[in-house]
Amino acid sequence: MEKEFDPWNEQKKLLHNTDGSALFHEREVWWCALGVNIGFEQDGGNKNFQRPVVILKKFNLDVCLVVPLTARAKKGKYYISLGKIAGRDATAILSQIRFVDRKRLANKICTLDEDLFSMLADSILKSIFMR
Repeated sequence: MEKEFDPWNEQKKLLHNTDGSALFHEREVWWCALGVNIGFEQDGGNKNFQRPVVILKKFNLDVCLVVPLTARAKKGKYYISLGKIAGRDATAILSQIRFVDRKRLANKICTLDEDLFSMLADSILKSIFMR
C-alpha cells in the first residue's frame, strides 16, 4: 500500500512549531495527531492525521504514554474493547502503545471512569509483560 507522507510532514512541521498548550491527565481520551507511519504502525485517520488515544501515563507537562483507539471491533490478545466512547465503539490497540509530545494532542474527548481505566491498565500488563 502506497502512503502519502508529504502532507503529514507538512502538518508535523506546523505541530512542531506550536506552543503545545494541551493540559492532559491520565485516563483522558484525546484526539491525537499520530500521523502517517511506517509499515504496520498505527496511522492517524482523518484529514489532520488524528485518532483517539487514551493517556496511560503522564511523565511531565510535555510528554505522555498513550494507547491508540479504533472504532472497529477487533479480537485478540492485543485488543481490548472499551465499549462506547463519545457514542462510538472503541477498541484499544495494545500493540501500538507509544510515547507522544503534548503538541500532538488536539482536543479532549472524555475521561474514562476509574474501573474501565484499571481494566485497561491490567490488560496491558498481562498482554505485554506476562506470558
